Formats: sequence, C-alpha cells, structure tokens
Amino acid sequence: MRVDEHTISLDDSPVFYRSADRSGMPTLYLHGIPTSSEDWLEFLVRTGGIAPDLIGFGRSGKGGHLDYSLTGLAEFLERLLEYLGVREFQLVGHDWGAAVGLTFVERNPGRVRRLVLCNPPPAAGSEWPRILSWWRARGLGELIMGSIPKGLFARELRRGSVRVEAWPDARVAGVWEQFDQGTQRAILRLVRSAGDDVVGGGGPRPPGVGRATGAGDTGVGSGDVGAGAGDIGATATILWGEADPWYPPAVADQYAARLPGATVERIAGAGHWPWLDRPEVVERVASLLEG
Repeated sequence: MRVDEHTISLDDSPVFYRSADRSGMPTLYLHGIPTSSEDWLEFLVRTGGIAPDLIGFGRSGKGGHLDYSLTGLAEFLERLLEYLGVREFQLVGHDWGAAVGLTFVERNPGRVRRLVLCNPPPAAGSEWPRILSWWRARGLGELIMGSIPKGLFARELRRGSVRVEAWPDARVAGVWEQFDQGTQRAILRLVRSAGDDVVGGGGPRPPGVGRATGAGDTGVGSGDVGAGAGDIGATATILWGEADPWYPPAVADQYAARLPGATVERIAGAGHWPWLDRPEVVERVASLLEG
C-alpha cells in the first residue's frame, strides 16, 4: 500500500502527515516523544490510515506560540480531523501520543471505536521515571534538553529497545535531526502539562516540580489522563513491551483499570517501541483493528 505525504496549514502553522488509503473506518496513529509519524510507516502500509507529526515534532510547526499541553494537542487533533473530514475512527497511540489520544477520546466520547495504547506514560500511583522528573523541573529541564550530545541521545534511543539493530544509524540520525529547540520546548511543555496524578504521584520530585495548574510555559490541561475514560465508548487494548526501561509494568494495569473492558497484552522481548523488537506487533495491531 502506498504511503503519501502531505503538508497543510492549520492556524497559520504547517502540519505534516502521512496517509495510506484503505476502505472502511480510518485509523489515526499518534507517535510519542521524541519521534514522529515515521514510527508508523509499516503500520500504514499494512492497515492504511493517517499519521500526523504532532505540532512541535517532525516536520510540523514548532512555534513558541503553539499549545503543546495534553489539552492543546487534543484540540490540535480536533482541528486536523475536522479539516480532513474524519468523524469516527480507530486510534493507535504510543508513549505520550497515547496520552494525547486518550485526552482526545475523553473530550470526544463516541468518536473513537477502537483504541490501542502502546506503552503509554505512567498513570496515577506509578513511580516517575527519573528523566521525566528532571524534565518537569523549571530550568533543569531546559538545561538537560539543550545539552544532550548526539552520542548520549543515540544511546538512550537504543536503550529503549532489546535488539541493537532496532536503531540503525540512519534511524537515529533522522530523529536527532528533528530534535531541535522547537521539539525540545514541545516535550517540556507537554510533560509539564500533565498533573502529578498522570505522571505518577509516588516518586520523588526535585525542587520546582509540581502539578501544572495554569497557562504559560506549562500549557493548559486537566492533566488527569483517563479520569473520564468510563464513557468513551471505545474497545481498548493496552500493548506493553515488557522490557521498557523507563515505564514500570504496572502502568499497563493502571490504564486497564481506568478503561472498562480493556485488555492488556504483554509482549516479551520487546522494549519501549514494541514493534521495533517484535515486528509481528504490526500484524497484531492490524488484527485488533480488523477484529
């Protein structure tokens, strides 16, 4: 199946997305951080669908005036889908893209018919990954983001996978090239927009880290991902790469508890990007969407 590339303008900002035509209900794919819609190329070839670069990432706009909070990115999706004329669809989200997708679903109950979440970020009661707590600290987050050398960046990406070959040099270089100041700003604002009950309430916090309660640099959002998930009207599956080095396994069960009827499928021998370690995950997602 051919994958096409598009660039449109929304709110005077460029939005890049990939699409592959297929009859039936469309599927929306949402990438995590710090990557882009390129994560979903094999999925688009197999299932068709739409995969945008979220604002702040990839080839989409990265202006300082844009709202990169969970709520802001959900509103961006609302505008994008209105532009594309998509009303009902299936949604597959990874990492923070899963959190953005779930925020959209809570705001728009009944529009998403099938929901697949892959290794979403920690929910209430989980211990914070150290890097998230650092990013959420004012000043410290900016210092870390702005001083990451390419070698460390590559090592961290590769640490997220079990197979060394999951991150060839060309893949790493593509993500690094797009990891500019705009993407760094978007990541910090996104992570800081999530309340303590989203990014885990149980872990230690450095000075300056707390629940996001207002606008400005943190963005605006309720921060409580999954709190209203009871009436979303979607069949949900959580796919979990068991070797994720950043997010604890209990996160999958916590999301399942917030999504009535949701099932958890744990994938052995797979890390934070399960499909990079276990290519058959692409076919598993396809079977969930077609089931």
